[in-house]
Amino acid sequence: MKLKNNTAKRSLREEWALIRRGISIWNQILPGFWIYGVVCLILDTLFPYFGLYMSAMLVNELAGDRDPRQLFLLATVTVGGGFMISLISRYLGGRNDLKSKYLFQQHEGYISDVQNGLQYEHLENPDVVLLRSRIMADTNAIGGGLFVLFWWLPNLLRSILNILFSVSLAVSMFALRSDREYTGFFGFINSPASATVIVALIVVNSACAIRIATSRTVREQEAMGELAGDNSLHNAYGSLWGPDMIVFDLNRIVLEEFRKFRLRPKWISKKEKVSIRYNSFQILLDAVLNLAIFLFVAVKAFIGVFGIGSFILYQGAIARFVEAVSGLAGAVGRLRDNNRYLVQLYEFLDLPNDMYQGTLAVEKRDDLDYEIEFRDVSFKYPRTDVWALHHVNMKFRIGDKLAIVGENGSGKTMFIKLLCRLYDPTEGKILLNGIDITRYRYEEYMGLFSVVFQDFTLFDFPLGENVSSDMEYDGAKVRDCLIRAGMGEKLTSLDGDSEEKGKALERPLGRDYAINGIDLSGGERQKVAIARALYKDAPFVILDEPTAALDPLAEAAVYEDFNKIAQNKTTVFISHRLSSCRFCDTIAVFDRGELIQRGSHDALVSDTQGKYSQLWEAQAKYYSK
Repeated sequence: MKLKNNTAKRSLREEWALIRRGISIWNQILPGFWIYGVVCLILDTLFPYFGLYMSAMLVNELAGDRDPRQLFLLATVTVGGGFMISLISRYLGGRNDLKSKYLFQQHEGYISDVQNGLQYEHLENPDVVLLRSRIMADTNAIGGGLFVLFWWLPNLLRSILNILFSVSLAVSMFALRSDREYTGFFGFINSPASATVIVALIVVNSACAIRIATSRTVREQEAMGELAGDNSLHNAYGSLWGPDMIVFDLNRIVLEEFRKFRLRPKWISKKEKVSIRYNSFQILLDAVLNLAIFLFVAVKAFIGVFGIGSFILYQGAIARFVEAVSGLAGAVGRLRDNNRYLVQLYEFLDLPNDMYQGTLAVEKRDDLDYEIEFRDVSFKYPRTDVWALHHVNMKFRIGDKLAIVGENGSGKTMFIKLLCRLYDPTEGKILLNGIDITRYRYEEYMGLFSVVFQDFTLFDFPLGENVSSDMEYDGAKVRDCLIRAGMGEKLTSLDGDSEEKGKALERPLGRDYAINGIDLSGGERQKVAIARALYKDAPFVILDEPTAALDPLAEAAVYEDFNKIAQNKTTVFISHRLSSCRFCDTIAVFDRGELIQRGSHDALVSDTQGKYSQLWEAQAKYYSK
């Protein structure tokens, strides 16, 4: 996969298409958020204009006829209407606050969910890993991506509404003129020409505001982008901790790296200079426009075109209009600049899944009579000409105990990845009961396997959820699997240590998020991972060196016990320690991607010229010494 060029200029339609897709993604993350949000925003924006308009009506009435009934009616509408607008707005705002309470977690959950659904090839692709890192760095350090839409789209809509509301209140001012004849400056203000000049000033100011805001946003983002990589390093150094930091005095190195961040004040200074320069110019333009508008409205009020209440109304509406134009310009500039981060995000979301999903249902057999065959299977990773596996032929049936051995890089793990269909063969076929596995429904085929990978993952969730991979689980079954995996004594001690007896399964692993979390050793964590494989109860169970942290005796005990546990299942063991595989029916020896030997332990050891015998002797001499 090659990253796309993200610097190409886009049309307004293309810019809006990027934003529109971002809105649809937020609708998936927070269903209904925008509906309540838009209504709430309209009411919030309307509220001050309602108050401004009603206040102007009251002032005009007080300065005019002073009709008590009219004054009472205006006061009632002002207070009652304001109360209702505020009440509805607060109610809708409260609902939206509840929806966005866990905004960052929901966003992360969405990205993680997309990643979990990616074709496995992408997860091992360095370009994709780099792309994912860039997205997270831009989100956390710069605030780019979907969060900009979340915060700035409401600002854009608010500015548009302010412009519409202010124009609707102030537009009549330009058409009003006094019946008296004036000359000089007063005559100019009372003529249509003054209105034309004011409108022209507003247009020029609006165009300049948009240009300034766009340039400011681009310059500020460039300045912030320079720090994005430094921020990632800063966070990484800040999270370093462990006994080796003390033993080897590694804090010296970390402190030295922190000193390199002295560039940060320069970055802050650069960003502030950019903001001050552009903001000063914009403030000057706004001041000139506000002065011109104030003189225009004040003189019209002075010569009697409208009353003092209307003066307050028009002056307030125009001031809000000028402010809204600046806000609109800032929002448009920020959103357009953010589209480069959205392009990057969408590139990640749109990664193709080229793996054929299949349509056949996997036969559910009570006798678990399944046969797997590798038929002349070869595989090489994309972007390389080196074969990870080459012309592998092998069959094994349900109930077989198969061990796969070989040196590092011999193709053992790649064999498992192909078996579990994380990848499809470059050449050859893998058959399940005589049918190419690509023809089966992907999820159903994956359901045949329980795998404990060497780099397995446990989460800081409760122990029961880690074993069952579900929030709702069979507690008795979880306990049985833990006991069968060799965690019986540990489980008993955890039950005794719990504040409530027998609540060990509810205690989280680790103490990062809970005081009563469980601290497990490396070997105990591996046994929990094995218990997870047992809980799934799949026909094929695969152990990809999950006991690497155990000593040889403990590892042999786990394999012996596991051999008893998986009596009617096909088990595949991968191990560097050949002594742990002696109980297996068949041992397959891999070397440089090829299957070079296959047979029982005794038969392979007796072949003194074979690779297995050499590996066996090499390991045995260390124990004999």
